[in-house]
Amino acid sequence: MPGVQEPKKDSERKRHFITEKIVKQPLTRRQIIRRFLALCFCAVVFGVIAGASFLLTQSFIAARLMKPEETEGTTISFSRDEPPEVTETAEPTTEPVPETETVTESEAVEDLVQDALERYHFTVDDLNQMIGGLRSQIQAVNRGIVVVHSVHQDTDWFDNPVETSGQYAGAVIARTPQELVIMTPEHAVEHADSIKVTFGNGQEVDGRMKQKDSISGLAIVSVNLEELEEDTRDNVKELVLGNSYKVREGDLVVAVGGPSGMVYSVDYGVVSYISKNTQMVDRINRVIYTDVSTNVVTGTFLVNTAGELIGWAMEPRQEAEGSSRRMAEVMGISDYKAILEKLTNGLGAPYFGIEGQEVPEVLTEQGRPQGIYVTNTLADGPAYSAGIQNGDIITKVDDKEPRTMAEFQNLVDNLECGQLVHVVVRRDGRDEYAKLEFQITVGAR
Repeated sequence: MPGVQEPKKDSERKRHFITEKIVKQPLTRRQIIRRFLALCFCAVVFGVIAGASFLLTQSFIAARLMKPEETEGTTISFSRDEPPEVTETAEPTTEPVPETETVTESEAVEDLVQDALERYHFTVDDLNQMIGGLRSQIQAVNRGIVVVHSVHQDTDWFDNPVETSGQYAGAVIARTPQELVIMTPEHAVEHADSIKVTFGNGQEVDGRMKQKDSISGLAIVSVNLEELEEDTRDNVKELVLGNSYKVREGDLVVAVGGPSGMVYSVDYGVVSYISKNTQMVDRINRVIYTDVSTNVVTGTFLVNTAGELIGWAMEPRQEAEGSSRRMAEVMGISDYKAILEKLTNGLGAPYFGIEGQEVPEVLTEQGRPQGIYVTNTLADGPAYSAGIQNGDIITKVDDKEPRTMAEFQNLVDNLECGQLVHVVVRRDGRDEYAKLEFQITVGAR
């Protein structure tokens, strides 16, 4: 109808809502400080809890989950000895020496020595005093000698368990924060189901074989320092490795360990002869011949008058021609320190498996190749298995060209067990030395 306004739709209606905004009251200074202090306190508490949890967890893992073999141990090293060089004799001087002065000085010295000898009379007390000093040195050395028990489990005819034990001498040669390292004959671990080590004060602990060397007949055994009583740790003394290159004929030496077949027995003697160029496996060694009693099976170690370890008794290689009785043969420690260092650190000693010598210069001038002449290849050794024969001349090992046995020995000592090496040899043929190449896998002694 005209004049009548139609009502608006709901969507067209304007609706007004009352909106209300709640505003927090501003914090006072006291409230701000209080909250800040509470936040700092919570941070400190949470930090302490986190640190304590970390330390406890780390201690648990180190004590329960990590095995001793997996922890990083201390590396043992021995100082190397240089063999003495042959000094050239000085040529006689052409300048004349005043004869009167030389004769006068020489006669004066001789007269003084002769006069002193005539005036002083040696007595039994003097002898006892000298022996007493040596005895004190031996007592100190015996603090580094232990008894190694080789325990073997077996059964008798009636299936009853039987335990047999052999006793061998051991020499403590190194100490680390974790263990004592002991050198002992290979017989002590050869057929052992378990190893026990007894110290001088009677304490017995478990031993563990680290490595062995079947060529030299030695084994390395270790004991955990934590298992030793404080008195034992304080009393035991590791032997100092001496310099066997300084040993001379006529030197007084002492055999310790088990020279009579019983551990802690002792014998005195002198060095009768030193073989300076004895061919041995992969090296040229010095062998000390002495008249002391030795027992290779039980274990015999040779020390000088300063109490230093200079070698150990080994199986005799051959009877000396013209000798009325067999002398003891002792391996010098200086030639063996490189191998001993590997064994004490639980590593195998590299093994090539030959005996040889360098080709003399006289023969190389006649056309023979330079290198290492193989006098013997050990049966079933790495070189033998690869095909190297007696009479071959090794001219190259990988990129090295050894010309002397000292160079070849150093080369082998720096190899690793299981390493594959490329070897070049020259083999004597009808008309020439044929070149042959081999791949050799380095073994373990």
